[in-house]
Amino acid sequence: MGGWAIAVHGGAGVDPNLPQQRQKEAKQLLTRCLNLGISALSSNIPAIDVVELVVRELETDPLFNSGRGSALTEKGTVEMEASIMDGPKRRCGAVSGVTTVKNPVSLARLVMEKSPHSYIAFSGAEEFARQQGVELVANDYFITEENVGMLKMAKEANSILFDYRIPVIGLETCSAGAAAMDNSLQMNGLPIRVYAPETVGCVAVDSQGRCAAATSTGGLMNKMTGRIGDSPLIGAGTYACNLCGISCTGEGEAIIRGTLAREVAAVMEYKGLGLQEAVDYVINERLDEGKAGLIAVSAKGEVACRFNTNGMFRGCATEDGLMEVAIWEQ
Repeated sequence: MGGWAIAVHGGAGVDPNLPQQRQKEAKQLLTRCLNLGISALSSNIPAIDVVELVVRELETDPLFNSGRGSALTEKGTVEMEASIMDGPKRRCGAVSGVTTVKNPVSLARLVMEKSPHSYIAFSGAEEFARQQGVELVANDYFITEENVGMLKMAKEANSILFDYRIPVIGLETCSAGAAAMDNSLQMNGLPIRVYAPETVGCVAVDSQGRCAAATSTGGLMNKMTGRIGDSPLIGAGTYACNLCGISCTGEGEAIIRGTLAREVAAVMEYKGLGLQEAVDYVINERLDEGKAGLIAVSAKGEVACRFNTNGMFRGCATEDGLMEVAIWEQ
């Protein structure tokens, strides 16, 4: 065994013009979450508990798109989704369409451990949450002023997402700004600069070589109600087995088509590739025209990440002293 390792992400597809203050805030949050995970892994807490702990922290902070601060649907409401997977026995749980659960990742964990199912959604997930006694809050808790403004701009721009935090110099209106953005990098048909998915995830391997993964998101700004992305789909946005754990972020529809998370494990299992090789292969060969990123750990204590977008909010650490928090390609 190579010791413990952990990686976190806060979404792929970062605009190069993202204000420095927001970059700093993102790095501070990622560092805080990494340190939380490092402390837990150093105390021999199992990987499955660590990924839940870290993702709960990310859900509670409104900076990224999960839990509080989730993207808003076309109706101005929040529909959250999350999944978690425990590698050793490939046990998993997932939820979608959650509107009052403070920490969707923990409800996904309860689906895995306290229900006969792997995936529960919408009113059924809400009912299960009440039965399990998890912390519930009004839908308003998740809605930030920032995201209300972003939804308004998304509607004016007639797009599924417009990131109003990026200044558009010299353009009078938001819709004109959106039309004037010529960027060859696209995600879901939108220029990267108007797309800010910011899904969160964590992967970890503990000192026993057990891998786990968890992913949580509010989805896309201005999405259709009822839309389900890759984050709660086992094998697409999240996967863990005896070899590795993976959490993906980016263009959900492309990640679903490429069964991205499972592909990493599959090429390790069937082609004999190492972790970084497998991650590189999948990003290069399995996304077609799509844009995404992922983080991964192996049972050997390795950590890897890769993205084909302008950037990805990410951090990683290993027992032998590696610790890195970054946004851009290095």
